[in-house]
Amino acid sequence: MIESGNGATTRVAAFFDLDKTVIAKSSTLAFSRPFFEGGLINRRAALKSAYAQFVFKASGADADQVERMREHLTALCTGWDVEQVRSIVEETLHDIVDPLVYAEATELVAEHKEKGHDVVVVSASGEEVVAPIAAMIGADLGIGTRMVAERGKYTGEIDFYCYGENKATAIKQLAAERHYDLADCHAYTDSITDLPMLQAVGHPTAVNPDRGLRKLAGEHGWPVLTFSKPVSLRARFPTPSGTAVAVTALGLGAVTAAGATWYGLRRRRRR
Repeated sequence: MIESGNGATTRVAAFFDLDKTVIAKSSTLAFSRPFFEGGLINRRAALKSAYAQFVFKASGADADQVERMREHLTALCTGWDVEQVRSIVEETLHDIVDPLVYAEATELVAEHKEKGHDVVVVSASGEEVVAPIAAMIGADLGIGTRMVAERGKYTGEIDFYCYGENKATAIKQLAAERHYDLADCHAYTDSITDLPMLQAVGHPTAVNPDRGLRKLAGEHGWPVLTFSKPVSLRARFPTPSGTAVAVTALGLGAVTAAGATWYGLRRRRRR
C-alpha cells in the first residue's frame, strides 16, 4: 500500500495476460482433447475452431470470412450443458494447465506478492477458466469473458467480452473498487491487441511479444521479458475446489475467438 499526497491509502496491482504470458499455450484450445473425449465437440469442429483462431490471429481473414467464423464458433457451444462442462474441466484442469505454466511467470508473481502487490490475471478466455488458473499461480483474482447461461445451458451470447479496450475498462473498474493507483501498477502481456491494457498502467512490460508489440515496446522504452520454462505447480498450490473451477474451456474459448472476430469486424466497419 502507498500513501498518497492527500493522506489516502492506495494499493498497487500487477495485471497479467494469460496466453503466452502466464502459460505457454492458448488456454482457448488447451481443453480440446477432454471436450472431444467428453462428446461435446467432434473432431471436425475442433479442427475448424483451431483454424478459425489461427486465421484471426494472423489477421488474414476478410470481413465475410470473419463473420462466417463468428457464426460457426458461436453456434459451437450454444446449448452445451453447464454442469457437464464444469465436471470435465474440474477433472482435467491440473492435468491440462499445470505443465503449461511458465516458471518465470510464477517467480514474477511471487515477487509482486512479496512487495504487497495484488496480482490479477486478465484474459479473453472464459472467466470461469481464468479464475482457477489464477488461483493455481497464486494470483488474487482472475478476470475474463462472461458467458450467458439460461436453464443450465449456454445461449451462445456474451455478457462481457474481455478483449482489447474492454481489458482496460475492466482494469479501471477494478482499480476504482480496490483503490489501485494505476500510475504505480504493472501490466504484462504478449500481444499488441492488449495495448489498452498496457497504456492503462504506469509500468507496462512486454512478455514474449509479437512483432507489433516488440516494435512498440522499443519505441516507448518498455521492458521486454522472455518466458520459456514451463514448471509443474502441483507441489506449490492446492487443487481448486469444485465451486471455483471453470464452467467451460474450449466452449468459452471458441466464443472468445468468435467475439474477437466480431470485434475486429465491427472495428473494420467503423473505419
